Amino acid sequence: MTTPLIIVNFKTYQGAQGLSAEKLAQTMESIDTNARLVAAVSALDISKVVDAAPDLEVWCQHLDPIGFGSNTGWLHPETAISRGAKGTLINHAEHKVSLEHVAMLLDQVPEDFEICACAADIDEAKSLAALVPNYVAVEPPELIGGDVSVTSADPQIVSDTASAVREASEEVMVLCGAGIKSGLDVSKAIELGVSGVLLASGVTKSSNPKEALEDLVSLL
Repeated sequence: MTTPLIIVNFKTYQGAQGLSAEKLAQTMESIDTNARLVAAVSALDISKVVDAAPDLEVWCQHLDPIGFGSNTGWLHPETAISRGAKGTLINHAEHKVSLEHVAMLLDQVPEDFEICACAADIDEAKSLAALVPNYVAVEPPELIGGDVSVTSADPQIVSDTASAVREASEEVMVLCGAGIKSGLDVSKAIELGVSGVLLASGVTKSSNPKEALEDLVSLL
């Protein structure tokens, strides 16, 4: 069985920026688990988070398929990699891009740099899977940041996305997200056929992030 992947998206939550991002990363690094934990952090925090938690895998939340030059305000993949990023999210519901953007980014980054492309539904997941990113994460937008997990609210979209993506490409692994907060949510996601989860507020807004993280991995 593939090692379960848990990506914690720090977004721009107050408790996951600047010094708080460094502390949260250190907490993630301290968790004793067989799961693979990844922190997806603000581009502004990559270097500091990598320095603060050197044994934790750190990703970007977004990148742009650009080279060196006149690209004010865009996020340059080579710079992110040089600062310690090992992967990135792309096409998150809060930062949508075109399929062309995703394809160009995939062509630009090294093979060992991982990309998780986010999808709102099965059709978008199939389109993204055809580009062969490392992961496709299905996240119904209406459930993102909510209190009900996608694994409870719409388990069929999880299992159907897993099947659809595998039909499009056996190389692409599937994640699910939106409302994931507990070990039961993670366990159910795995049962539905995905390789892990993508979440944010269940950890970043928790009054006790360590306890929240320990719960997430408790049934793995």
